[in-house]
Amino acid sequence: MSFYRNKWFKFALWGTLYILWVIWLGNYWWLLGLPVIFDLYITKKVKWAFWRRKKKRGNFTDTLLDWLDAFIFAVAAAMIIKIFWFEAFTIPSPSMESTLYTGDYLFVSKVAYGPQVPQTPVSVPLVHNTIYNRESYSTVIQNKYRRLKGFGKVKRNDIVVFSFPHGDTVLKGMPQADYYQLVRLAGEDRASVIQKFGPVVVRPKDKKDNYVKRCVAIPGDTLQIINGDIFVNRNKEPERKTLQKSYSVITKGDPVNHVVLEDLQINPNEVFFDPSLPGYPDINLNTTQVEAITRLPIVLKAEANIDVYPPDYPDSPLMLFPFDTLRHWTRDNFGPIWIPAKGTTVQLDATSLPLYRRIITSYEDNILEEKEGKIYINGAETTTYTFKQDYYWMMGDNRHNSLDSRYWGFVPENHIVGTPFLVWFSKDNYRGFPSGIRWNRIFKFVRNI
Repeated sequence: MSFYRNKWFKFALWGTLYILWVIWLGNYWWLLGLPVIFDLYITKKVKWAFWRRKKKRGNFTDTLLDWLDAFIFAVAAAMIIKIFWFEAFTIPSPSMESTLYTGDYLFVSKVAYGPQVPQTPVSVPLVHNTIYNRESYSTVIQNKYRRLKGFGKVKRNDIVVFSFPHGDTVLKGMPQADYYQLVRLAGEDRASVIQKFGPVVVRPKDKKDNYVKRCVAIPGDTLQIINGDIFVNRNKEPERKTLQKSYSVITKGDPVNHVVLEDLQINPNEVFFDPSLPGYPDINLNTTQVEAITRLPIVLKAEANIDVYPPDYPDSPLMLFPFDTLRHWTRDNFGPIWIPAKGTTVQLDATSLPLYRRIITSYEDNILEEKEGKIYINGAETTTYTFKQDYYWMMGDNRHNSLDSRYWGFVPENHIVGTPFLVWFSKDNYRGFPSGIRWNRIFKFVRNI
């Protein structure tokens, strides 16, 4: 055991681990930290923990300094883990039910696709973008996007955590809302909306709010939704058992008992009974729930709600990507649409430009102009564009209660954060503590859900 306490062994161990970390990081300036490790274990000439003093028995100040030492170590360790390994995440909405539930607390793996080197490093430790309703970061330093090597790339059907693409601009009085959607819907009243919910806050790429959805199409895929079914490259995607769609459930006149709904894992607080049907005009169910609810003696039938053209709210052109009247799309009949891949060139014209305008301008930082029917990028006339990065198409498993790529388009590769791998806690927000704890979900791996 004395071998493991040897100072040279300790230096060799931690020095090797540090060098491997620097190689992974890809910034060899960090090798300048190797002499610090050498001094910590071998020479011990520099008092790195300068606040430490030789302890005096019963000295209150020394006790406080011990606590300070432990706090600094804990914060530093937590920051390294958060940046490079995994991060805690909470499911804020029902868009992924019945795969992930509102009130699920997750650990998100960043090494799955490779962690990003912080682009906005000056920030309050362990806080994402706000603290006490104020921005928790400074843009005094802005690094270029760089992703370290991970275990793989985003695959079709992966559950992915990513930065909300439209989250670069938010209204401080309504930060969770889609700013661009609000502006489109407001039309000529745009100024009044900004005045009411403003001021406008512009966020860096790595300080946008995080979303979680399922990746249904990867770079190079062609996606189409036909009557609620997803087709990728003309092949129908098999439906997952946890996939939810909207149904009209017709009863014999009375609502289904709340206890029965809860047994079917349907939250009574999230459904509305319309006595004029009689029944539930819009209830989100997966295939197992559909089979179970139609077997109830009080239920006559359950019919899928399929949105067709002409559109109604929330399927108007002001809501659905790419926000024009050229395409007769709804959330259940959408596409076909091609998912951009890095290095691929597309033709630009009046039909295709609305699909790729935001990619060209916001995600890939070009100046786009249209003059006299011609397209100019960075001042040069062009009829083509070559993509600089990969893009993905994300959708919620709760298909009729999910604001996803159908409403804001493609997700850039540099917005990918990671993938959830563990539910470490779960609570029904409609129920109190501890009765609302979902014990069957605690410490459950996401891949097993």
